[in-house]
Amino acid sequence: MSLRLAAISLYLRLAQKPQLARARNPKRVRDGFERVAARWFRPPTDTNVIADRLYGPAGPIPIDWISYKRPDRRSVIIYFHGGAYIMGSRTTHRHIGARLSEKSGARVVMPEYRLAPEDPFPAAIDDAFSIYKTLLDTGYDASRIALAGDSAGGGLAFATFLKARAEGLPDPGCIVGLSPWLDLTMTQQSITRNARRDPLLPANRFRDVTEFYLNGGDPSLPYASPLLGEISNPPPALIQSSRIELLADEAEAMAEKWREAGGDVRLEWWRSAPHAWHIFAGIAPEADDAIARAARFIREKLKLEEEDPEDPLL
Repeated sequence: MSLRLAAISLYLRLAQKPQLARARNPKRVRDGFERVAARWFRPPTDTNVIADRLYGPAGPIPIDWISYKRPDRRSVIIYFHGGAYIMGSRTTHRHIGARLSEKSGARVVMPEYRLAPEDPFPAAIDDAFSIYKTLLDTGYDASRIALAGDSAGGGLAFATFLKARAEGLPDPGCIVGLSPWLDLTMTQQSITRNARRDPLLPANRFRDVTEFYLNGGDPSLPYASPLLGEISNPPPALIQSSRIELLADEAEAMAEKWREAGGDVRLEWWRSAPHAWHIFAGIAPEADDAIARAARFIREKLKLEEEDPEDPLL
């Protein structure tokens, strides 16, 4: 572990984890996250961000089109930010989208899907699915779309694939889950096994956060817990996780389920990183490395390396 990530992990353990364990007001946690992101998280130079809106089931969904220099406009990554379905935004995760664009050569669409408790399940998945469908309707080829996200956003990426299948839409070119939250039933053993080891997530608050999101709904529904969905011949997937995070077993279980369903899946482990360490891109080398690996996977599966550099669309 680098000295930077070690210092970050210590800070998370001593300051952020106790704060999250005590927090009772989702809005205060949300506002605090926004302030931290505004101070510390920066996209690389030459990033271009265009604010836009796409059609959603409850009205227009704010999005950012994020690109680095001159990306391939035929390929797009839909990136769903993390934040336990109660916090996070385009602002807090814009730097991750920018680095994915930089390393993959694709554009990134980052939607600001509705958050709980104001808009509980299934608002987030309805918005996520709407973004995917809208891009298909506007002419994007499904094989040139990657679904990606971290933590809750990683769960949304897999859930969006399941809903697209159920609605008869074509599969995306690939799916990327960064420390994905895939099972809201909280039955995976790593939640208790890693309760002390995880530097960020307080295990005793999972039920509270789940209730904020589900609002009495069934946590075993596949769109809430994509690990429990029926899968056959799925598209290629990359899952990254840390051995010490609460969600480690979910990552391993999904990878195994993907393989058994006939899918091409790559499971990458970091030994001692905090949950969703990718948020520290530009600060910790482990975060930069993980995002670069994810971008290479997307580049490979969307066949971006086959593009003609003289193509006028570039």
